[in-house]
Amino acid sequence: MEKDSQLSVMGGGLVGCLLSLYLARQGYSVDVYERRPDLRRAELAGGRSINLALSDRGWRALQNIGIAQDIKKVAIPMYRRVMHDLQGHLSYQPYGQEGQAIYSVSRNGLNQALLDLAEAQPNISLHFQQQVLDVEVATNKITLADVASGEQHQITPDVIFAADGAYSMVRLSLMKTDRFNYEQSYLNYGYKELTIPPGAEGAWQLEKNALHIWPRGQYMMIALPNLDGTFTCTLFFPFEGEPSFEALQTPGQVQAFFEKTFPDAAALMPDLTQEYFENPTGSLVTVKCFPWSHEGKILLVGDAAHAIVPFYGQGMNAGFEDCSVLSSLLEQHPGDWESIFKTFQEARKPNTDAIADLAVYNFIEMRDKVADPRFLLQKKIEAKITAQYPDSWLPLYSMVTFSPDLPYAEALANGRRQDEIMRHLMDHIQTEEDYSKPAVQAYLQNHLGK
Repeated sequence: MEKDSQLSVMGGGLVGCLLSLYLARQGYSVDVYERRPDLRRAELAGGRSINLALSDRGWRALQNIGIAQDIKKVAIPMYRRVMHDLQGHLSYQPYGQEGQAIYSVSRNGLNQALLDLAEAQPNISLHFQQQVLDVEVATNKITLADVASGEQHQITPDVIFAADGAYSMVRLSLMKTDRFNYEQSYLNYGYKELTIPPGAEGAWQLEKNALHIWPRGQYMMIALPNLDGTFTCTLFFPFEGEPSFEALQTPGQVQAFFEKTFPDAAALMPDLTQEYFENPTGSLVTVKCFPWSHEGKILLVGDAAHAIVPFYGQGMNAGFEDCSVLSSLLEQHPGDWESIFKTFQEARKPNTDAIADLAVYNFIEMRDKVADPRFLLQKKIEAKITAQYPDSWLPLYSMVTFSPDLPYAEALANGRRQDEIMRHLMDHIQTEEDYSKPAVQAYLQNHLGK
């Protein structure tokens, strides 16, 4: 197809906006259809705003298109985890090497910035309050409803890019085609957002450049900084059982639970009970499916193809990586959508499956292990191994977060090999000083030395 092909991106969220920018840079005219109203309208500033962690894979996708500096204006670097115990005592774990950070960004703030950039492109048209009702896969005919008026209309683009999220209507239509595989699984946990407001003169009341975690075994709360001095706290909590969302039914119960379980945070949350009952409870879903494309005419990207839970901070980053991978394939196979889509899905599917599994695993780590002295000791030992064998050992978190050239599937395989090494090694280690034991050094030399 020529560059005058009609391309439609269904979904004007983070991935849809970035994808439209990539396609426009390649010379295509792009129509973006979004079910929601324009997020940049002041009266719509609220709503779902769970903070996201932007890391190297996402940054590379933004840098490739020349917009990283624009996005850094709405991001805060976080250099380490800060763990809060029941007494309010703190412990620390750096995310990577000196100077490495993940970045806290507001979903809405980032989406608004990307919408501004997309709107500034003459070959991108944004269409808001347009809800997909049906996709006729055989013809690419899409039936849309104008949310404001209820009127229906149809479009028939040459190529459809489905960036319409975990509950994608485009994917729903593909699920009716032959040999389309689909699975979804929910955690028995939901999430609820709460706020720590600024202190005097707008100051952050916790360490600004850190991700804060209150690990409590079967549940946890995290907090990420915002540019206005607030922290967005997210409670990850069972739906049922004791304790759970179901069990906390009154303001008194909520206040008492937080004062007992998250005492240092509760002291900084004057609107706790009001927010707890007013803010929605979200669910946590993993989606895996295949194929992601249909006859070179339809392609699923981002959460529509591979929704994951947020505990590795990679959902957005994986979606942004989709865009940069697609862009390179567009350059290799200009106009050959069938080859582009086939190569894309075969390359990306093993990696998105890997990060989906890692995200669930990291929930267990963050919830249960980061407060465990043995776990913290193991992390210190891993840092020593990295320093001694930099060419042979990189912690799994760094492979995923700070190594954008390493596919997720390779990071997972390397991590499993390293887990086996650490399992044997930690049998000989009770303190940091034990790292120097001859038996420990001999084991490392045998497995990592060259």
